[in-house]
Amino acid sequence: QVQFVESGGGLVQAGGSLRLSCAASGSLFSFSAMGWYRQFPGKQRELVATITSTLDTLYADSVKGRFTVSTDNGKSVYLQMNSLKPEDTAVYYCNAKQWRSGRYYDHWGQGTQVTVSS
Repeated sequence: QVQFVESGGGLVQAGGSLRLSCAASGSLFSFSAMGWYRQFPGKQRELVATITSTLDTLYADSVKGRFTVSTDNGKSVYLQMNSLKPEDTAVYYCNAKQWRSGRYYDHWGQGTQVTVSS
């Protein structure tokens, strides 16, 4: 079982910034990728940004140019969120994707609330 420690959510005004951090039991390099998803009320989780074990990154179109995913030698994965908008308000979940026995397994953190006020 993968354990996560997430931090950094909170309340911020539109145009402000927040930084989310996620440390998993096992570094980024023990997974295929780590990253962040978010979930709006009544909706499915959606990809925000991921970083692979080869340090390739992927972003949702809605956050390109505003959010940056990074890692510190694989120990933790960060999501720097700038120019936040009210529509970024959601619960953000850290994700670790693991390849095992011929398929991917998703492991999830407990989630952290991000609220952007207008």
